[in-house]
Amino acid sequence: MCGIVGYVGPRQSQGILLSGLSRLEYRGYDSAGIAVIDGDGDLGMRKRAGKLAILRDDLADHPLADGTTGIGHTRWATHGGPTDANAHPHLADDDKLAVIHNGIVENYAALKAELVGEGYEFRSETDTEVAAVLLGREYRANGGDLVAAFRTTVNKLEGAFTLLALHTDHPGLVVGARRNSPLVIGLGEGENFLGSDVAAFVEHTRKALAIGQDEIVAIRPDSVEVTDFSGAPVEVEPFDVTWDASAAEKGGWSSFMAKEVSEEPDAVANTLRGRIRDGAVSIPELDGLDDLFRDISRVVVIAAGTAAYAGMVGKYAIEAWARVPVDVELAHEFHYRDPVIGPDTLVMSISQSGETMDTLMAVKFARERGARTLSICNTQGATIPRESDAIVYTHAGPEVAVASTKAFVAQITAQYLLALHIAAIRGTLSATEIAQHVLELEAVPERIQHILDTEQARIEQLAHWMADTRSVLFLGRHVGYPIALEGALKLKEISYIHAEGFAAGELKHGPIALIEPGQPVFVIVPSPRESALLHSKVVSNIREIHARGARVIAIAEEGDASVLPISDEVLRIPLSGPMSQALLAVVPLHIFAMGLATAKGLDVDQPRNLAKSVTVE
Repeated sequence: MCGIVGYVGPRQSQGILLSGLSRLEYRGYDSAGIAVIDGDGDLGMRKRAGKLAILRDDLADHPLADGTTGIGHTRWATHGGPTDANAHPHLADDDKLAVIHNGIVENYAALKAELVGEGYEFRSETDTEVAAVLLGREYRANGGDLVAAFRTTVNKLEGAFTLLALHTDHPGLVVGARRNSPLVIGLGEGENFLGSDVAAFVEHTRKALAIGQDEIVAIRPDSVEVTDFSGAPVEVEPFDVTWDASAAEKGGWSSFMAKEVSEEPDAVANTLRGRIRDGAVSIPELDGLDDLFRDISRVVVIAAGTAAYAGMVGKYAIEAWARVPVDVELAHEFHYRDPVIGPDTLVMSISQSGETMDTLMAVKFARERGARTLSICNTQGATIPRESDAIVYTHAGPEVAVASTKAFVAQITAQYLLALHIAAIRGTLSATEIAQHVLELEAVPERIQHILDTEQARIEQLAHWMADTRSVLFLGRHVGYPIALEGALKLKEISYIHAEGFAAGELKHGPIALIEPGQPVFVIVPSPRESALLHSKVVSNIREIHARGARVIAIAEEGDASVLPISDEVLRIPLSGPMSQALLAVVPLHIFAMGLATAKGLDVDQPRNLAKSVTVE
């Protein structure tokens, strides 16, 4: 949630700020604003509730004097509604100081009461303005030293925050700090950038530094200084962003989601690339960690939303191939229930952004309890990987649409690789068995592409016909069960209709009461070749709901004729092994959700009330 951009350098900053904010729109927001120190040393600020286009239009009609130092922000309302007054930046110190903020200042009420008691006045309902006024007070107390004042201020704040500030006394300087909220530096030639992720500045530079927990950064055109909250210098390792600005653009597609669904084959292929050699799995990031995987007695997967469903799919593979018991936990429940974990537990977090606050807090809790931690993440330099003992990056490229698609299949792929990696270390699969699974994985990208080429138009037509549907159910067994949950979630996220996913075996235990004539039900049908027993059980489930008038849409492999007499529609996927089927069966569900939302005239990229990265608990 919230997007943050900062710039110092020789160029006029307004265009850079607005372009950066545009690339961060996917994070979700309800207002936007910028602040710039102009050539005369004056501070200009403009902020508006609503979409970034409203701010752009306002600036076009009433331009600010431009300058080469600036900060920009898109806000997701927490303290106070989405109004012009509550939008960021917030001003202090006689309007010479501007502050933007991502996160929540938990002790803002006590701080505000203290400041009000000293005679300070407030113009908004936000916790951010409290931080701005406090910084203004400390600036005066520190003799006009902005960095020192920033250090004093952040040490008084509690909660999760990224703060950026500039002051008219210091043109050419932007100061930032982070605690439990993302901040990344972009390194340019004679210019530097700050952003809540690299998308904010990737069109200008692909060299970046990630700010660590409780660290402060001061950027100037020709220097970057990073210290901890006590003022001690911090060495930060640079990294190269592996994608360019065009990867985060629509490129002619009707939506980012449409583009990203089309990239699912590449997301799988790129996650496999460089990790398979001569029929074996080799994950370079995990070199030297064999003892970790030999010593664990269980794996606990922590994630939220789509990532949790990916973890449920991964559980089947890790248990079947590596023979290690796996629990899948919702991150936001994990550290509040005093779970039993220790040094023999591997806590594996899954997060596309690497900044999901619930998951980050769960990782920190696990480390405090002595567990080993591993992160599966799609974003370089993110917080969760840096808080973990080990990391397996997915290589899906930037995912802009709020509803995750290509990152989901990449997360499953990474877990399959990890399961085979652990199996090789623990000796639970032979080299021949691993090679067979590797061949199966290598075939997945082409098989997903086949679905896109042969079934997408038909699925979109089906979605168009069902545009007035008010409820859809999803059924699956084995890896099909979390895929059913994922299908339901996508429909809820972007179509705003009731949808539920169930384990097919649970039908008789209650959900079959929901079946009435015309009720649409998607069923993920296991392979009759690879999973004959499961297949027969699911066919039996279909017979039960078909007999009660359900409209059955079966997702079945090519050549499975048993579903034809009892299904209203059959969506075909290529023949595959049981684990690979998850990566194939989910593709029609992503297409269907997107098609239904499009048919209803909804914004599939920015669904209401949702943000791409949930950076507050």
